[in-house]
Amino acid sequence: MSFEEFRTLVAQHAPGGISATAIPGVLVSRMDDGGSQDESTTGTILAVVAQGTKRISVGGTVHDYGAGQYLVASVDLPVSGHFTDATPSHPALGFGLELRPAVIAELMLTAAAGEFPRSARGSSPSAIAVGETSARLLDAVLRMLRLLEHPRDIPVLAPMIEREILWLIMSGEQGATVRQLGLADSSLSRVRHVVRWMREHFAESLRVDELAELARMSPSAFHRAFHAVTSMSPIQYQKSIRLQEARLRLLADPGGIGAVAYAVGYESPSQFSREYRREFGASPREDAAALRAAGRG
Repeated sequence: MSFEEFRTLVAQHAPGGISATAIPGVLVSRMDDGGSQDESTTGTILAVVAQGTKRISVGGTVHDYGAGQYLVASVDLPVSGHFTDATPSHPALGFGLELRPAVIAELMLTAAAGEFPRSARGSSPSAIAVGETSARLLDAVLRMLRLLEHPRDIPVLAPMIEREILWLIMSGEQGATVRQLGLADSSLSRVRHVVRWMREHFAESLRVDELAELARMSPSAFHRAFHAVTSMSPIQYQKSIRLQEARLRLLADPGGIGAVAYAVGYESPSQFSREYRREFGASPREDAAALRAAGRG
């Protein structure tokens, strides 16, 4: 059992970019370019780094993690990030496991009462946390990856190893972030419910008191919980989601800037262009042209 085997297995099964595997919920990644800034969303995931170092920023908070560490994200957040040292000869390599709230809830019900430390009263764990990969966690991840060589064993053994990996994370240093996924009435779960609604209705006007009602919280408590979980205010989150959606649409139609601005909820193309440049460092037209040129290259 070693990180060398971990790197070898990921490199063997990751053709490039982020790839799904034959094991449901298991991803592998290979990134050769450390210079480009990536704007994306996290999903709810555990990411264990085999090689390389990544820096991500969410709502002004920066997280660095590399080989020997893992990152957990319990809410789907818009982030910007890049690998600081990835090259074609030394790519960034990683393993991902999608976090399923139902499995986490089942493990919490199985655990003995008092098994986990209680969070401070009224606190909301951050939606993103970084921890150290223990020898036991690495062993479980390696066994999951080895299943890719034995597809007949996947339906039986993969769910068992998934539970083992989740248990080790839940009972470890960043367990509170993951455990909240399994608590239907936790503040994190309430914020996740609102985040899902916001992603589906990003073009609609937003009122924080209505979002608080959706979360079944007072406006002040909701605002504190939302910021604690996402490192953003609801308005900042909506703006980031709108701009990411606009960027995707402009790739398909770089000339339709005004139509895209209205489609994602802006009342003024000029306001849209200002905020787009502030977010991505270029005007909508310039950014779309650069992205299309990069795609052709």
